[in-house]
Amino acid sequence: MSGGGHTDELLRGLRAGDRVALGRAITLIESTRPEDRSNARILLRNAASGISAARIGITGIPGVGKSTLIDALGIRLIEQGHRVAVLAIDPSSTRSGGSILGDKTRMDRLSADDNAFIRPTPTSGTLGGVARRTRETIMLCEAAGYDRILIETVGVGQSESAVDRMTDLNLLLMIGGAGDSLQGIKRGIMESADLIAITKTDGDNDQRNHRTAMDLRHAIALLPARENGLRPPVLLCSAITGKGIPELADAVEEAVQRDAASGYLARRRRDQDLWWMRSTIEEALLDSFNEHPAVRAELPNIERQVQEGTISPFDAAEALLKLSKGSRESSSRES
Repeated sequence: MSGGGHTDELLRGLRAGDRVALGRAITLIESTRPEDRSNARILLRNAASGISAARIGITGIPGVGKSTLIDALGIRLIEQGHRVAVLAIDPSSTRSGGSILGDKTRMDRLSADDNAFIRPTPTSGTLGGVARRTRETIMLCEAAGYDRILIETVGVGQSESAVDRMTDLNLLLMIGGAGDSLQGIKRGIMESADLIAITKTDGDNDQRNHRTAMDLRHAIALLPARENGLRPPVLLCSAITGKGIPELADAVEEAVQRDAASGYLARRRRDQDLWWMRSTIEEALLDSFNEHPAVRAELPNIERQVQEGTISPFDAAEALLKLSKGSRESSSRES
């Protein structure tokens, strides 16, 4: 089947809400093959959705229970009449490039629900707590009729704030009484949180959890407000017992509706579109550089010189950039 026919078939499947077609479409946009990249651009161009979807980022330190909470929250959103897509981002190994992709196994109820779609994706070395094609995947999920998109990031860190560039709302998860209640939480991710939930509040640890909530509220008061002028509320919940999950789902919905009604959501998305335009340009330039014949031919030799210490990393980078630039200028003069 031709590229155009292939994308037309995928598009029909997406608009029909076919989960198999959605999975194939995501595989297409994640591909690095030149012919697939061309078809992916065609698909994305035609897959614009008119549905009112909410994009919700969910992050927190490892062990905070992100997957389990997403399972409970997602089911609650489905009970409210929504279709839920979960993009579970797994960190890739810096050595092998592989990832575990095990989050789906911890979302038992969502995995079995026809109104849910779960896609585990490796970061493949991408910073920012999200995979390289996460934003495009969000667009495809919306085209398939999913109106609540939950993006589970790999953990908390300063680079995690990249998820703020593609979501409408960010939910930060924390555990009560895990030593310093602010341990591992960077200022950048705190400033990008719209809601904070203390998880795993089942058991006899109410006093500890409420103390953590109080500490967090005091810390939040010292940080700048979000662009909408608000600071995140702190809620307590347990995905195991269901305690606080209805209130958390209600808080998510109220925040989404409030920001949409005020016009803040539309402004936020316009700003995100500009950021992603620049990011796409940078990615394309880097791909073009790495695929340049002169650069590819000389790169192994220059890398060896850097490892041997016969050339500095900075001089090596400059030499490769000149190779790429010189070849482009030569082609331009010939044309």
